[in-house]
Amino acid sequence: MPKITVDGMDYNTEELTDNGKAQLASLQFLEVQMRKLQNEISVFQTARNSYIAALKAELEKAE
Repeated sequence: MPKITVDGMDYNTEELTDNGKAQLASLQFLEVQMRKLQNEISVFQTARNSYIAALKAELEKAE
């Protein structure tokens, strides 16, 4: 029996209504999308840090 945990309580997904299953599917989809966005943000932050470091190096040369 597949289970989900919501607010610390375990629930059997097989006992969900059709609407409950639809809500669960939507939640799972959103969680995947949020993980993708978090991964993209990590890439952007790494690139940003690299640009900042390169800019600092250029500014130090100009002094």
